Amino acid sequence: MPKRKEAKGTKVTLKTAKKAIRTTPDGWRRLVLSNMGITIFPKCLFKITFVDELDLSRNLIEKLPENFGNLSSLRWLDLHSNKLVSVPESIGNHRGLTHLNLSNNCLTFSGLPSTLGSLTNLKSLNLGMNQLDDLPLTLVALENLQELGLFDNLFKKLPQFLQGLRNLTKVNVKRNPLSYHQRKDETLLKGKSEHKEDVYLVHESSLCRTCLKRCKAEREKLIKGGAEGRRGREAEGVDNCMSEKKKKSAFPGLVAPNSVATVNQDLWRLREKLECVQVK
Repeated sequence: MPKRKEAKGTKVTLKTAKKAIRTTPDGWRRLVLSNMGITIFPKCLFKITFVDELDLSRNLIEKLPENFGNLSSLRWLDLHSNKLVSVPESIGNHRGLTHLNLSNNCLTFSGLPSTLGSLTNLKSLNLGMNQLDDLPLTLVALENLQELGLFDNLFKKLPQFLQGLRNLTKVNVKRNPLSYHQRKDETLLKGKSEHKEDVYLVHESSLCRTCLKRCKAEREKLIKGGAEGRRGREAEGVDNCMSEKKKKSAFPGLVAPNSVATVNQDLWRLREKLECVQVK
């Protein structure tokens, strides 16, 4: 019986990883191993110490190694759309992280380590599309956190400490079984946001084909709507202008009454002078 071939893209070698390193427009070195069918975290990545950003999204990874924290040079980490059930405590060693995406996994409250609170430089944390019903209390230390994604989870109530994060301006808690009172808290959290809607900026390369198509369709709709709105305002302006012209030219045969009175007064004065001369 012939030996079954290993699925293409599941094995990552050091050579493959080095070839996958790209430089971002901001000058950061990003290692992109997204959507490659990886099931086990590649140990060869520990030999690459000069990477700033790591993208392992859209794979099939179920577990991260306990020494995952050795990749302490990372500032940006994307692990969304895997099969993670927990995160190792060593993630707390990534103190330089500013962006962490763990969305669309199988994480529960017990799978989140308290050491997440050590990531005090985090500005964006995405935990959406998991099975979370609570957050570690240690996250109260994330004073620089600006964006937090908790959408599509199991939250019946929101952690009270979220309202104490002074820099937190955007919280997405959509599609959670929140109680009525908790929905009031959700409104308060949204009130801290500068925008009416939750907006997340991602590069096109980070989206799957379906999501990219949907985003492009929405963009076209917005552009089309804006153009129609401008045309409508322009047409309204033309109508107003035409109505003003109609008002002014509604009685074209008439002139200003003061001008007629002025002419008549001049004629009367001239007649009076002539009459006076004739009398003399």
